[in-house]
Amino acid sequence: MQTNTFIDRREGGRALAESLLPLSSWPDLVVLALPRGGVPVAFEVARALGAPLDVCVVRKLGVPGHEELAMGAIASGGVEMINPRTVRELQITPDEIRRVIDGERRELERRELAYRDGRPPADVRGKTVIVVDDGLATGASMTAAVTALRQREPKSIVVATPVASSSACASLRRIADACVCVLSPEPFYGVGMWYADFEQTTDDEVRALLAASRTPGPAGSPANAALTV
Repeated sequence: MQTNTFIDRREGGRALAESLLPLSSWPDLVVLALPRGGVPVAFEVARALGAPLDVCVVRKLGVPGHEELAMGAIASGGVEMINPRTVRELQITPDEIRRVIDGERRELERRELAYRDGRPPADVRGKTVIVVDDGLATGASMTAAVTALRQREPKSIVVATPVASSSACASLRRIADACVCVLSPEPFYGVGMWYADFEQTTDDEVRALLAASRTPGPAGSPANAALTV
């Protein structure tokens, strides 16, 4: 079994940035990360491309009792995505779905407040947006993110990740303008299998990386500052 292709999310981000370098000359680039795990990856992408970094807050909707399994996702702007096949096969009731949505909506709002520190979301109207996560298994969270972003009228949306299942890539290519993936292994196993270090990214790390991305300085200094978390 081949695993641990990337040392950690930061290395995954550097590998992804190499694949995205042709976009560095494009005007009006914005990099958006799906927190929390997507932020260390997106930090490296934004730094390599010289683009601003912000977050696009999305929450997976876990199946009650099996929260690691996604039955959908929600995103800022009131976007709710439900997988009817999963709901039907697992006989999940409307009340159960609503309880999960309500709980995740509270966490989404908490993260919006925690990460933005009073700043408004990045203006993406008419711009090319690169939406980054640390990996895509089902693609449910990224689908919700793309759906939410379309409401903000960007010029184009590029989904980007170091590793993804082939089915997630195929699905996202149908709704995004492009999908860039460094690695699409079969069998997929799971996102965490492809990182040697897949410890959960903390809120403090997210805030530190976002702050570092806004701090001008010589090459390398933002990354070093963020590592002090």
